[in-house]
Amino acid sequence: MKKKQKPSEQNDPHETEPSGYARESRPEKVVARLRPHARVLAWPTLLLFALAGATGYFFGNLPEPWQNAALLAGAVVLAILGWLLPLAAWLTKRYTITTRRIIFRHGFFVRTRQELLHSRGYDVSVRQNWLQTGFHSGTVLINSGLEHPLVLKDVPNADLVQSVLHDLMEKASTVMGSRRQEQSAPARESAFWGRR
Repeated sequence: MKKKQKPSEQNDPHETEPSGYARESRPEKVVARLRPHARVLAWPTLLLFALAGATGYFFGNLPEPWQNAALLAGAVVLAILGWLLPLAAWLTKRYTITTRRIIFRHGFFVRTRQELLHSRGYDVSVRQNWLQTGFHSGTVLINSGLEHPLVLKDVPNADLVQSVLHDLMEKASTVMGSRRQEQSAPARESAFWGRR
């Protein structure tokens, strides 16, 4: 059975958290989840197919049994180094764009997570080479005033990502501007005389 809240206990959009910050009236929503373009897995996949074909052709045709075992062990090592490691590296790079921030995650053994709030403001630029232009991908550079720009490397639909980031940053800056105006407006009550 739910306990009914009194009107004074209901969520006020201007209510503050115990930390002193204003409670956000809208929940954070995920706008996009991105990875680098899957095109980077083309060469490792071709290597895996060639390796499987060569191993299938030569396995059993070698004169000594230890040569067959060495061929199989070498094929497994090359498959791990040439296909599985690039796949794992590709899977560990993730970029998440939400309504409030951008989250960069990467790393396999040492995981790194960086966040950038849209309300801080930043400059977004797109860099494309001829191959990325053909696949409609590109590298998105986000310069937030730090030493090095944050990089979304080879993401699909780079132009769309850039326009979405501009829209989210503009929306966040208008929300922050309206909050600052509300906070800087003179209070309607005086400390000595009560209400004006």
